[in-house]
Amino acid sequence: MLPDTPSVSQLSHISQAAAPAFLLGALAAFIAVLISRLNRTIDRSIYLNHIPDDDQARCRLKADLPRLVRRAAMINRAIFWSIMGSISIGVMIIVGFVSAFFQIQHERGVAILFIISIAAFIVSLVDFAREVRIALSEFDHHG
Repeated sequence: MLPDTPSVSQLSHISQAAAPAFLLGALAAFIAVLISRLNRTIDRSIYLNHIPDDDQARCRLKADLPRLVRRAAMINRAIFWSIMGSISIGVMIIVGFVSAFFQIQHERGVAILFIISIAAFIVSLVDFAREVRIALSEFDHHG
């Protein structure tokens, strides 16, 4: 039978389960940054695609289209892995609350979900770093 009021032990488990919510907020902010970069990349691609082929002064800029496609793919992967990390954090919070409520041991499951979320975040950061490196090398072509 479920107790009417949670014990101190249950409350401490609930507070520990709420702590990853801060990581979830950080991932949400990171996803917003990634989406902003993706939008800028797409806008640049649209601009370059609208340059007429007979415009000799700006036609050379179209050479950057393959690089923009690579950047967009890397940002897309970074967004995917950040979302996967966010989903695993969300599941981890649910597992923490449910297991605290029903007094179930959850340490291993929460640890595995946390490792998964941090690994996904690291993969996302690697793709983001690769995209930034390509974006910075674009300055060489426009100078």
